[in-house]
Amino acid sequence: MSRTALDLWVGIFVAIGFAALVFLAMKVGNFSGINGSESYRVEAAFDNIGGLKVRAPVKSAGVLVGRVQGVRFDTESYRAVVQLDIDRRFEFPADTSASILTSGLLGEQYVGLDAGADVEPLKDGDRVMITQSAVVLEKLIGQFLFDKAAEPTAQ
Repeated sequence: MSRTALDLWVGIFVAIGFAALVFLAMKVGNFSGINGSESYRVEAAFDNIGGLKVRAPVKSAGVLVGRVQGVRFDTESYRAVVQLDIDRRFEFPADTSASILTSGLLGEQYVGLDAGADVEPLKDGDRVMITQSAVVLEKLIGQFLFDKAAEPTAQ
């Protein structure tokens, strides 16, 4: 095999390796979900969003139904408002509830939707009224310690 042919094959394999790394980076960064599908945007206000980030998954019954589009702080209610882009294929009732959940014990946080029983569906620009904030481990430990400290000691 000549030197030129060898260099050509090395170049081809390097290009394939680079393309594979870009593909993996897109998968890890949640950018592979960009497929141009139609979606509608709803908002949900939470007291505490924990470590929820933009592009975090929105799931219902374990199925990916959308992504977190944005997070902002409402200075009137002093709550975090999360904007959710939900795929148009998935229609949820107007009384749907949203919770911030964690994958595994210390995994990434995502928004979980639980459908209600209303006949009216959520529409673009609606607000999810029933929300449950993220469980913050430090707050939970602090509550446990204060409860233990408040208990009377047995003598």
